Amino acid sequence: MERKKDNPIVSLVSRTVSPFIMLFALYVIFHGHYSPGGGFQGGTMLAAAFILIRLSLGMEISQLQFKSSWATPLGSAGVLIYFGTGLIALLFGGNFLDYGFIPFSKAVAENRSIGILCIEIGVAIAVMAIMVSIYDDLLEGSSDD
Repeated sequence: MERKKDNPIVSLVSRTVSPFIMLFALYVIFHGHYSPGGGFQGGTMLAAAFILIRLSLGMEISQLQFKSSWATPLGSAGVLIYFGTGLIALLFGGNFLDYGFIPFSKAVAENRSIGILCIEIGVAIAVMAIMVSIYDDLLEGSSDD
């Protein structure tokens, strides 16, 4: 497929819109434990912002924002955050992912809120990294960049 010349309007709009997408994604992640949304939706939105930059500006410029080599370590870190939160609860006498046993504070309700937030952050990081990795893997054979 022949690559067309880059469009300055598409470039400007994507660079302007992507930070707002990321900001809204962070809102969805951090408010997902007591309102609609959460880690999966926020991680998908973060990935969409990174993929938008990759589509509109090309791989070389987008590597300055999110390197392809970061995807696997970040995906693993997200899974470890998720698993570690459950394991901490298990080690302190609860069931796996029983957030009331996580020793962050004295109040059980606060521990549950913090535990759910940790899970949402872990899921968001894993989903974002894996979606960007899938896009990069699909594009790897392409000769556009």
